[in-house]
Amino acid sequence: MHGETSTSSSYRNLLYTLLIGVAVVLALLFPGLFTEVGGFPLKKLIVPLLQIIMLGMGTTMSLADFEGVVKQPKAVLIGVLCQFTIMPTLGFVLANSFSFPPEIAAGVVLIGCSPSGLASNVISFVAKANVPLSITVTTVATLLAPFLTPALMTLLAGQFIEIGFWKMMVEIVQMVILPIAVGLVLNRVFRKSTVFINGVMPLISMGGIVLIVAIITAAGRESLLNVGWALALCVLIHNLLGFALGYWSARLFGLNEQSSRTIAIEVGLQNAGLASGLAVQMGKVATVGLAPALFGPIMNTTGSLLGTYWSQRPVNNQQRPVNN
Repeated sequence: MHGETSTSSSYRNLLYTLLIGVAVVLALLFPGLFTEVGGFPLKKLIVPLLQIIMLGMGTTMSLADFEGVVKQPKAVLIGVLCQFTIMPTLGFVLANSFSFPPEIAAGVVLIGCSPSGLASNVISFVAKANVPLSITVTTVATLLAPFLTPALMTLLAGQFIEIGFWKMMVEIVQMVILPIAVGLVLNRVFRKSTVFINGVMPLISMGGIVLIVAIITAAGRESLLNVGWALALCVLIHNLLGFALGYWSARLFGLNEQSSRTIAIEVGLQNAGLASGLAVQMGKVATVGLAPALFGPIMNTTGSLLGTYWSQRPVNNQQRPVNN
């Protein structure tokens, strides 16, 4: 974790959550600031910002991130299976339980069908969970997203909106896989500069996500004011059930406490940035993009609280993750 302490990670995550909260309030009060500048629609920045964030993820990755597949195959398999079964199913059930307009309901399913979020690695570190497992599950889930996210959306969200499987697949590759690949190459070529890059990219990523949330909130202000509280409750339930079902599924499959905490965090924290980017590409950022925009700040708040709670309850194997 590049010398980070759990305390500094907690403070950084708290600052990040506060900034997102401020961005949401400003976007609701002054939507014009985040809608366009000089005639340029700011929503066009969402995909490039996401690509920069994914590029940053790539610069912090190496082949070592895949060692967990060999060292902890059972735990990785359980984590990825839970990620792509629990959250999509919850999204589908919740979208049908709340009386949202079809496009907003599709956004709830979309956030459930996305891979685990980048914040999961930091929260796992704070929670004294199995960080190598967290990094591996995030990496594998992200690489599987071009295939699984469009397939699950076609299956579960097709009743709400039309889903173009191949179009979505290509968009995920462009938004996620290619920037990560470029980041990996940069990491190899400029290895001596990786300490600097790894110090700067998290700050750029945080700023990028805060801006994305503000732009989507401003674009969807009218819809958000109509369904805001109900959608926030829906997203909160989705997030909390993800934590709970992820943890107890891992325990049911026989994983130790430390790895079970990791699976809970991986399942509960989604890549809201990717979901937002897909909403932009659909041309429905003001509706489909609302659930991802709300999920980001909510998951960071609950994730920080859960990580802090678990950090006060250390496990015996916290220094040496058990290989499953």
